[in-house]
Amino acid sequence: MHKDIKELYEQIKDLKTKEEFIKETKQIRKESDELFDEKTAALLIIDKYNRNKKSITKIGELENKKECTAIGKITRIQNQREYTKKNGSKGEVANLEIEDDSGKCTLVLWNNDCNLLKNNEIKEGSYVKIINGYIKNGFNGIEINIGKYGLIEVIENNSDIDTKKEYNLDGKIIEINETRPFFRDNGEYGFVTDIKLQLKEGIKKITIWDEKVKEIQKFKIGDNITLKDVDIKNRNGKDEIHINGRCTIEKN
Repeated sequence: MHKDIKELYEQIKDLKTKEEFIKETKQIRKESDELFDEKTAALLIIDKYNRNKKSITKIGELENKKECTAIGKITRIQNQREYTKKNGSKGEVANLEIEDDSGKCTLVLWNNDCNLLKNNEIKEGSYVKIINGYIKNGFNGIEINIGKYGLIEVIENNSDIDTKKEYNLDGKIIEINETRPFFRDNGEYGFVTDIKLQLKEGIKKITIWDEKVKEIQKFKIGDNITLKDVDIKNRNGKDEIHINGRCTIEKN
């Protein structure tokens, strides 16, 4: 058992034997078609038994080297820049300032999440919810990082979201991003990913949810696919494309 998994098991050792714990992590990974690694599966078990509660943490109460779910208002966009990854490829990172009624800190977005700034989905004055954020001490004090297992949601008034008609899309896959697990407010978990399709009218980002994430793993970059019954939502005057349980994905 890996060191990280042992530490997680310690949180529920009064409820399960090691054998039961390991068996359940394997079952979760099997059910997700190996989309979750061993640590993520273990975290899901801990959360299931309310030993890793994802309750909202006030910004003024954030602690170094802990995970959190937090809500706050973006008060300043400090900078966005490129950096070089260990494998030599380029990535992006952005620093923002976020605050609630208890204090403020730095919010760090990495790579694909930086597109939320480019697309103007997050701007000064936006309210966001960070799920599974990782807290650490940065150059300017406490900061929340949206890492591999983190998720950021823009909090909108329901009146700002208008679901439009469903229709079909034909295009070529040019990018498939990493799957991100997340915890819902009711304690259950889900997963989400993004792909990019080359359509006749240009490149479109598609957000894929839950069981449809498993389906998209059957395809690869370069495949031509048809998406039937796609959900189109208009958020702040901009169309978003979502794939959920109603949609079907077919290879041309």
